Amino acid sequence: MADPVAANDLGAPDPAGVTGDAGASSDTGSPAGVTKPEPTIPAAASGVSLLSGPGAAGPPIRAPGAERAIGIGFSVAIVAALGLAVLYALGGQPQLEGLLLGLALGGIGFGIISWGKHLMPNGPYVQRRELLSSTRDDRLLFEESFERGSGAIGRRRFLGRLLGGAITALGVALVFPIRSLGPNPGNSLKHTSWAPGLRLVNSTADPIRVADIGVGGVVTVFPEGHVGDATAQVVLIRVNDQPVVTRPGRQYWSPHGYLAFSKVCTHAGCPVGLYQQRTNQLLCPCHQSLFDVSKGAKPVFGPAPRSLPQLPLAVNEDGYLIAQRDFLEPVGPAFWERS
Repeated sequence: MADPVAANDLGAPDPAGVTGDAGASSDTGSPAGVTKPEPTIPAAASGVSLLSGPGAAGPPIRAPGAERAIGIGFSVAIVAALGLAVLYALGGQPQLEGLLLGLALGGIGFGIISWGKHLMPNGPYVQRRELLSSTRDDRLLFEESFERGSGAIGRRRFLGRLLGGAITALGVALVFPIRSLGPNPGNSLKHTSWAPGLRLVNSTADPIRVADIGVGGVVTVFPEGHVGDATAQVVLIRVNDQPVVTRPGRQYWSPHGYLAFSKVCTHAGCPVGLYQQRTNQLLCPCHQSLFDVSKGAKPVFGPAPRSLPQLPLAVNEDGYLIAQRDFLEPVGPAFWERS
């Protein structure tokens, strides 16, 4: 009696029938005289992609409803971005700006996600991972799949233009906040309104004479014509009735014992205005930096990283204190100094 016909993996009769010599057995332990059929290998296991879904076919994906929704999303993004630019230019309103920015970003995001979900070829894609090198057929299949995807994008030029318009409009809107950074300071941080020959005046614009302040006296002064200028404010101290040389090269900076230093602390920009006559030190009340005025306002305590800039002084023919020139270094916190 003949052996029954073997069944393959799919349950169908083996068309090959019974083969082999009597008494022989297969490598896998099959009964003698019966050859076990080769299993059916899906296309995916042999390196061929299995395509299903809207993107499986070669013709363009037709989804009028999706295209319309994507177009609306990009259009909303364009209108919202332009509205954001106009609103900011007119003075702005934080709540409306946030709403328009959300609509612009949301419209772009909705359009891109919907485009990829509904209009691009989709899977599942299955490929055997055991093969590390690709065959010629694999490369041809990849090129075909790539061209199909690029074609799906290229065929929708209108949506592409809307996406470009939305991104461009948002970019234009984001340029406007640059205005909030204020004017470009240029070299203004390295110079003040002090100039040669300008008289020192107090907060009421009265010029300072040599005899107006006694030894140990302190007053805040400004350049004449610039009362209230924060970067040019100076603390004027009379530490002696004779010239005081704070550093080499400054022999003629302190007529009649007057010393003038920038009042802007070199740590955080606070006003330095407390003077201790006994120790000849200026104190910054913000973070307790101490500056020794007899040594060119060198910091001796606290976080201040450098000395207060000293203003060179002179006396004009009318007996008024004047500036010889501007400060030699930038005033204020040390991070302003770039040289």
